[in-house]
Amino acid sequence: MLLLTGVIVATAGCAVLGPAPPPNQDNLCEIFRKEPRWYDYALESEREWGTPIATQMAFIQQESSFRGRVRPPRERLLGIIPWRRPSSAYGYAQAQDPVWGEYRDEAGSLFARRTHMKHATDFVGWYNARTQRMTGVSLQNPEHLYLAYHEGQGGYSRGTWRSKPGVQQSARRVAERAARYQSQLASCESEFRCRRFYQFGPFCH
Repeated sequence: MLLLTGVIVATAGCAVLGPAPPPNQDNLCEIFRKEPRWYDYALESEREWGTPIATQMAFIQQESSFRGRVRPPRERLLGIIPWRRPSSAYGYAQAQDPVWGEYRDEAGSLFARRTHMKHATDFVGWYNARTQRMTGVSLQNPEHLYLAYHEGQGGYSRGTWRSKPGVQQSARRVAERAARYQSQLASCESEFRCRRFYQFGPFCH
């Protein structure tokens, strides 16, 4: 009985904590082989909002390294006492409280969670679609999409990123990763598109 209880607790803990980050984050094929449902979620988001799968995953890798419950580290008072966090960013996409609330009101649901990859990919797609609508940045331009993601659409339009070399470097890194992910995905996407028994012929898309 004690053994069974321990197994149940351990299983529940895994479900709450979510999957461990992929060990090889430089290869999108390996990421999706470890977590094939992530491909499904990113594909749904791409179809709904237009941001390519590779760009979505490059954003999330940059923001959280695929850790579902990560938050910004706490600041230190007097250099030693744990203090407040610099922002409310949380989860795979590091969405902050206000914009996550807007997403849930406009496109998500009351039960959307920043710790679930399905909602994280949908959030990234929704946010980038809003960036395109508000600023004109193409959904095929991951570098500038990320600048707007980091600075907000208003900050992007004002050019706040121009005085932030660290943000510009991160945006270039996202763009490079997105291009690499896209090239990798082209070689393995068929593995994930039709992997279920009912996905054949007209049911495979």
